[in-house]
Amino acid sequence: MDLVLAFDDDRARAEALAAALGTDSAVIDRHRFPDGETRLRLPPALPAQVVLLCGLEHPNAKLAELLLAAAGARELGAARLVLASPYLAYMRQDIAFTPGEVVSQRHLGRLLAAHFDAVVTVDPHLHRVRTMQEVVPGRGGVALSAAELLGAYIARRVPGALLLGPDEEAAQWVRLAAAGRGLDHAVCVKHRHGDRDVDVALPGASVTGRAVVLFDDVASTGRTLAAAARGAIAAGAASVDVAVTHALFVGDALDQVHTAGVRHVWSSDSVLHASNVVSVLPLLAQALAALH
Repeated sequence: MDLVLAFDDDRARAEALAAALGTDSAVIDRHRFPDGETRLRLPPALPAQVVLLCGLEHPNAKLAELLLAAAGARELGAARLVLASPYLAYMRQDIAFTPGEVVSQRHLGRLLAAHFDAVVTVDPHLHRVRTMQEVVPGRGGVALSAAELLGAYIARRVPGALLLGPDEEAAQWVRLAAAGRGLDHAVCVKHRHGDRDVDVALPGASVTGRAVVLFDDVASTGRTLAAAARGAIAAGAASVDVAVTHALFVGDALDQVHTAGVRHVWSSDSVLHASNVVSVLPLLAQALAALH
């Protein structure tokens, strides 16, 4: 790729990614008007191949700017435009659970496919739809995972830990993190009653006397992790830590997790957060170089 382009508040990650790719970086300057609209200013002439780096945490605020920037980049010379999104939002809703629901994953995927030649992301929440190729039809879709990076970190910090997925959908990441690292793993069963109201049942595996690390792709409200932590401690776990790829932790989520008895929280830098301990930028760089 000839250039890594990012919004002005993501300059450091853009520079690091560009250095890993052996190319240059540039920023998109933003001016926000009092009515909430944004004026964007890109470099006036862009090379043929451009990576646009943009995570989609806080997606409703970011999507309009992302799509405007993509359209502007095309006008300014980008013939091949690749989105590198460390966190890709709106991936959970992959079917309509009740009549009339909008399947956000399908429609966001089509929207991105209309603006980008390829989309590279980390641990998208794919369940019934298995690949990023399906999400962005007709384009290059690449799904990377931070699970192995976090698994290696956990193996160093808590040798012999039991990795516990807080719900069935976490099984794919738990298996990856545990593989070849001497870590046992199991998955809980979750019953959701609302956005902030969940029950978690522990698996058959005994947690008594074990160092438990709860492992998931994303932490949002923290209620699922908190419920699983309380259950593990009540069942006799010696300690409970948390590792997630995407540390969203909205509102009081982090406090909820620690109040439930969690000792440490570890995450990747797919979303910038104080808990970041491993970087996904080398994964992104390798995938982008392969696309090039």
